[in-house]
Amino acid sequence: MYPKNCWYVAAHANELTDKLFARTILNQAVIFWRTKDGGVAALEDRCPHRLVPLSTGTAVDGEVQCGYHGIRFGADGFCTHVPGQDTAPRSPRVRTFPVAERHNLIWIWMGAEDLADEDLIPDIHWLDAPGWASTTGHLHFKCDYRLINDNLLDLSHETFIHKHTIGNDSVADSPAITNIIDRRVVRVHREMPNIEPPPFFALSQGHDRRINRWQIAIYMAPGFNMTEVGFHPVDTDRVEGHLMMRPIHIITPETDHSAHYIWAVARNFRLDDDALDANLWTQIDHTFKEDRALLEAQDRRLQAEGMPKVPQLAAKIDAGPVAGRRLLEAMIRQEAEDPRYCAPPAPLADDDVVTMPFAMAAE
Repeated sequence: MYPKNCWYVAAHANELTDKLFARTILNQAVIFWRTKDGGVAALEDRCPHRLVPLSTGTAVDGEVQCGYHGIRFGADGFCTHVPGQDTAPRSPRVRTFPVAERHNLIWIWMGAEDLADEDLIPDIHWLDAPGWASTTGHLHFKCDYRLINDNLLDLSHETFIHKHTIGNDSVADSPAITNIIDRRVVRVHREMPNIEPPPFFALSQGHDRRINRWQIAIYMAPGFNMTEVGFHPVDTDRVEGHLMMRPIHIITPETDHSAHYIWAVARNFRLDDDALDANLWTQIDHTFKEDRALLEAQDRRLQAEGMPKVPQLAAKIDAGPVAGRRLLEAMIRQEAEDPRYCAPPAPLADDDVVTMPFAMAAE
């Protein structure tokens, strides 16, 4: 269901401290913590002594101490101390995982350790770049992670699920143009000229004047999604007056039927507005929980029916999700055929659309 020779996001960087932080990723229980030098360590959540989860213990002097017998292990997975003994056994070693900290995120590599190249980390620089401010959060979804990717590649659902935040009739009524870039990225583009601003957009711009809005759903397998959102009042210039938001949705599988939804919304306006941050967080959290309720219900139905393939009814709105599934399946198939295969990174965004007239951008 998922490739392993790629980087996954485990958490926001500010979630990790010198305390133990447990999270299951790809059906693998892992513990994280910050070492004395501020670095990040990741070990299998399993004590090799009596197989108790190490997360039952604590972090002591930058090491993890099992909660059952107080046996300690370093960030390299080797035992460093056994109470009542002068020496510590060198085996068995706790499994370690390569980790990296970039773009205010903690990344983990679940595949072959020697293939963990940090140059393969996707570029999500808006989360820590000058000129951008981010609102962030995490949600737990009890559903197949692929359903979340599907949902993010078909944003016509905003009209029906998110009427009180980001949706209105203009979203579903606007045609979507789907493109595949370098066999790695799917982009689904909508233009919505001269529309009433949904509540979220009225809040962002500080008034309810009609707007020109564009929206691009961008996906890179296995679970990196970004919605490039641009808008401006209709009586202002598209290039000079637009406001830009990049909701970034990082979907990390937990199990076959659960996932971590690690999100951030980066914006290029009102950068120091704490009140806006709080209001945006409330609306975004509400919006994504609406998605969660529907997708969890969908997953329950799919499981009851033996996980049939979807969609089962042909509709143009499925062009993006179907293309995304094909890219993911190709990535999984290539790794199965070549266990040392690593998919190259690809650009998640393209700013050229800002300078396009509406007619050209929608073609």
